[in-house]
Amino acid sequence: MTDLAAQSRDRFISGRQRTWRPSNGSIAFGVSLLFWYLATGPLQLVGPARFPSPLDVWNAGVQICTVGYAGAPLFIQAMHSFRLVILGFITAGISGVFLGVVMGASPRAEKLINPTFLILRPIPPLAWIPLAILWFGLGDAAKIFVIWYAALVPSAINTFTGIRNVDPVIIAAARVHGASPRQIVTQVLIPGALPMIFTGLKLSLQACWTTLVAAELVGAFYGLGRVLMTASQDVYPGMIMFAMACVAVLGALSTLGLVWLERRIIPWRQT
Repeated sequence: MTDLAAQSRDRFISGRQRTWRPSNGSIAFGVSLLFWYLATGPLQLVGPARFPSPLDVWNAGVQICTVGYAGAPLFIQAMHSFRLVILGFITAGISGVFLGVVMGASPRAEKLINPTFLILRPIPPLAWIPLAILWFGLGDAAKIFVIWYAALVPSAINTFTGIRNVDPVIIAAARVHGASPRQIVTQVLIPGALPMIFTGLKLSLQACWTTLVAAELVGAFYGLGRVLMTASQDVYPGMIMFAMACVAVLGALSTLGLVWLERRIIPWRQT
């Protein structure tokens, strides 16, 4: 018992030491920040008009958080962009997963839908912006449509691949035991394809954030894309960098939330 207690104590201590040990990623991030400070500050390798210093970005953040910029403070700008991303992601996730399940479960549906899907797939999401403005105007509906289109393809393709990769032996066993086609889809195919479905959803979420900024560059009244556009017109590199950092942080947080959901739904998969 004493030996077991000592081993448990040693594992606990070593685990705490590993927890507090800085990772290679954090060290590289710190080195990058130091190089950024030196290059834009003491060494003057890059002029402030080309690349802002950390102090310039900090001052821009203080300005937009307190006084506001491009018509609104940071909270309103960020929440507006976050709302567009969530709405576009939810609609794309539902429609993309449904489309992938239908094509994956039914060869006839694949033959019917896949040709149209292959024609629309190579068209860049940004190419739909002019038509989206004509159809929906300059409001949020046009931006949500463009975000939805960008996120639809990854979720549909990964869901289709996950459905098709389910072991045929498991499907045959379910049929032998009297499972109906609906039960096979809901209790065999979808659970078996969940890892690929979540992979597609994570790719879709990233596509939402990368498309958001471009969608907000045209006809946006609020949002981080509006901040970027205004800052570029004002030649304000510090604000541009701060808005880019906000997009990165919001994108990372939303991805972590999706990873948390994945671990709750399929806890047997290590992500």
